[in-house]
Amino acid sequence: MKIYNLFPLLAGPFADWRPHLERAAAMGFDWVFVNPIQRLGHSGSLYSIADYFQINKTFLRPRSQKSPEDQVREMVREAEGLGLRIMIDLVINHCAVDSRLIKEHPEWFVREGGQVAHPFCVEEDGNKVVWGDLAQFDHRHSPDGEALLRHCGDVIEYLAKLGFSGFRCDAAYQIPTASWRQLIERTRKAHPGIIFAAETLGCSPPQTKETASAGFDYVFNSSKWWDFNSPWLLEQYELTRQIAPSIGFPESHDTERLFTESGHNVNALKQRYLFTALFSSGVMMPIGYEYGFRRRLHVVSTTPADWEEPAVDLTDFIARVNRIKSSHPLFLEESLTQKLDHPNPAILVLWKASRTGKGEALLILNKDPHDRQYCHVDDLNRLVQTQPLADVSPEWAMDYLPTPFEFELGPGMGRVLVADSS
Repeated sequence: MKIYNLFPLLAGPFADWRPHLERAAAMGFDWVFVNPIQRLGHSGSLYSIADYFQINKTFLRPRSQKSPEDQVREMVREAEGLGLRIMIDLVINHCAVDSRLIKEHPEWFVREGGQVAHPFCVEEDGNKVVWGDLAQFDHRHSPDGEALLRHCGDVIEYLAKLGFSGFRCDAAYQIPTASWRQLIERTRKAHPGIIFAAETLGCSPPQTKETASAGFDYVFNSSKWWDFNSPWLLEQYELTRQIAPSIGFPESHDTERLFTESGHNVNALKQRYLFTALFSSGVMMPIGYEYGFRRRLHVVSTTPADWEEPAVDLTDFIARVNRIKSSHPLFLEESLTQKLDHPNPAILVLWKASRTGKGEALLILNKDPHDRQYCHVDDLNRLVQTQPLADVSPEWAMDYLPTPFEFELGPGMGRVLVADSS
């Protein structure tokens, strides 16, 4: 999956989405991920859903003769006409604290001291963050758990009938595996081919394995935070890659913009997208990354007025990387991946090999987005078993790979060398 995250608060009404869909298709994405579009609670957060069966008026054309649902279906058909499938957030771990569900089905919710509990997380520094605008569903101990599960199934069916063919399952690890298994199996009976991707960020590999075992097609990985040196990412990848394919991202609606984090370094944007796209089976990129947007996407306050004047234009670069990914099967799977030694500590060399025997690849990356780095390898052919290697890099691809291999990598630059098995 090559996914473009079209953040609805920035894009505005559905009727205005076509230019974004066209740009996503032109860059070689085949999926568009949309954050929640249902009616919200008083906080106005996209993830604080008050009514799962009504569309947020923010995204509707006010005087349209078409129903809200038909306006959604029209947007989906438009995307499909461009070769894009649409995935939407599925938020069933919690709802808005002012949802009528709390009065209608009080037994569906976790209670603390007689009050509805709010979901929370504990950050790395030990700080506890509580989302007071959310009410936590009790998927584990509700005395009416089957009815709660039917409600969740009805939400999935509603969204599927609007045309969505995939779900990014928010906080999937907080819902029992048995519940997910029932929901996924029921949905696939009615809608074969529908995709479920589990948000598992922050989970341990055993937790990720347990969640994925419910039948998820994909999980999300943490490659965005890798420093290109520490062993943890490859260790996690090895533990989970045979359980379910994973999706990486260079930034998301939950993170700061990389262009801001990097001090407006365009080389850092290129470096991270190239690595993320080729590291794992799937890749997801949020709207604005291609233009070096600086403002963080916000689930409450972002509006179309926050659209920025492009600082850069990486649409062609991203399209070339996506073509590389699509053209070589080993970049479309959780391939065998190892970090190889190199005398220059600023150079990353990753070896990848297809599990299905469809070739090998070397990703040679300058970890430094600020300075050029010299790369020397005595004999590239000794690093792979499949021959011959070809340079398919998105920039300055070489027609011939000499022995020894010598190349001065520009800041953040990557070389992509592939040997496809016939």
